[in-house]
Amino acid sequence: MHFIDTHTHIYTTEFDADRDAVVERALRAGATHLLLPNIDEASIDPMLRLCDRYPDRCLPMMGLHPTELPADPAPLLDAMEQRLARPDRPYVAVGEVGGDLYWDSSRREDQMEVFRRQAEWAVKYGLPLVVHTRSAHREVVETLRPLASALTGVFHCFGGTAAEAAELLSLFPGFVLGIGGVLTFKKSALPEILRDEVPLNRLVVETDAPYLAPTPHRGQRNEPAYIPLVVEKLAEVYGLPVEEVALRLHATTCLLFGLHSPAN
Repeated sequence: MHFIDTHTHIYTTEFDADRDAVVERALRAGATHLLLPNIDEASIDPMLRLCDRYPDRCLPMMGLHPTELPADPAPLLDAMEQRLARPDRPYVAVGEVGGDLYWDSSRREDQMEVFRRQAEWAVKYGLPLVVHTRSAHREVVETLRPLASALTGVFHCFGGTAAEAAELLSLFPGFVLGIGGVLTFKKSALPEILRDEVPLNRLVVETDAPYLAPTPHRGQRNEPAYIPLVVEKLAEVYGLPVEEVALRLHATTCLLFGLHSPAN
């Protein structure tokens, strides 16, 4: 099958010992592209080095993760936008951005202001927005709502309720849900939620590697070569052939990110 891992952090230190092997395993498994979200200032150069090593395969995003805000985010945001404004920019999305109040809600307003500014980048530069949401569903919805008609993107690593899925798909018609290894966990509610509330054409697949490896690799380091396990589970959920599901996911992803389908 062909697939695109729409969210993978394989430029991080967890992959320093075997990064090339990880990419090669992904390509052998059917990956046509690996999309790399930025999280902070320090991750930009490692991410871009990997993209330079695998041009047209590893593609970067630019964004500031909500848990990685400096004391004053403005200078870093200015520098990031300068990169996005370059006519030769390689970035396929603004991400990973959003809201995360799970561990610490003390910078709620700062997070939402940074998120709002980056959402405006997505509109300004015509890029999809890749949104991280953890314990911040309402804040994220209200921040994005004024821009809803102008935005496309992914609600990354969706793990919300059926009502939240329905709300996101209704309010943000240009968005899809990112689905990864959690779908395969024994006690996950996602299969039923997706079956009842989410059309297949509103989904993309992702790993969030090195995190959230699918069954039977749960608890191990995740990697893009495991995406077929998620595709197979989606085929089971929707009662469709695996190849049909893979083709439809790939087409949705290529359309959203402006990619050519499939690469050889």
